[in-house]
Amino acid sequence: MASEITYAEVRFKNGSKSSGTTSDSAAAPKERTTPRRSNPGFPRLLCASLLTLLLLLAVSFCLAFIVFFQKCSQLLEEKNTTKEPIHTTLECVKKNLTVAEKVWSCCPKNWKLFSSKCYFISTESKSWNESQKNCSRMEAHLLVINTKEEQDFITQNLNKSFAYFVGLSDPEGQRHWQWVDQTPYNKSVTFWHPNEPNNPNERCVMLNFHYSSWGWNDAGCDLPQMSVCEMTTISL
Repeated sequence: MASEITYAEVRFKNGSKSSGTTSDSAAAPKERTTPRRSNPGFPRLLCASLLTLLLLLAVSFCLAFIVFFQKCSQLLEEKNTTKEPIHTTLECVKKNLTVAEKVWSCCPKNWKLFSSKCYFISTESKSWNESQKNCSRMEAHLLVINTKEEQDFITQNLNKSFAYFVGLSDPEGQRHWQWVDQTPYNKSVTFWHPNEPNNPNERCVMLNFHYSSWGWNDAGCDLPQMSVCEMTTISL
């Protein structure tokens, strides 16, 4: 009878690797590393941040400019309100008033005083608009005649060889006469020469000596003439 051979399976557990093709089952598995992808939203976030910054800078610049402009306007206004007076030399007459009231009525030097007004007779020939601007620079306006006494006083001081613009005009050419100081035009207190005004195209008024007397005449506004300026007296 043939003898039987029994094989026993023997396993060895140790730290060394076997020389076979199979790796030790106890060995730790290797970690798999995956490549990191860049965030696609980052450039958009950066652009949005830059745009926001530029917008804030633009708003700040606008606010700074507005503040600067307001400061300049304020300084200019203060300068205008504190400017030195144009008329540095005055000629005054005493009025019969109580001690508590101002007793001196004054006009700039070389101006003429009548009632409560001062008058300056220009010796330069200018258009009506330029004459009015010249009066405005002296803090006055072209002559406004309200009474016959005022008309007579003015004409006594004028040269008969010249004509003088006054502050009466017809801007629309519709014979709607207007005074430069907004005094209502009163037909009952007018001093037109006979048959005047006679030309709708002549929209300004001058004083001249004609028909042996002084009177008003409509005239072209661009025709250079002398003029008379008027201002309220200065009380001291």
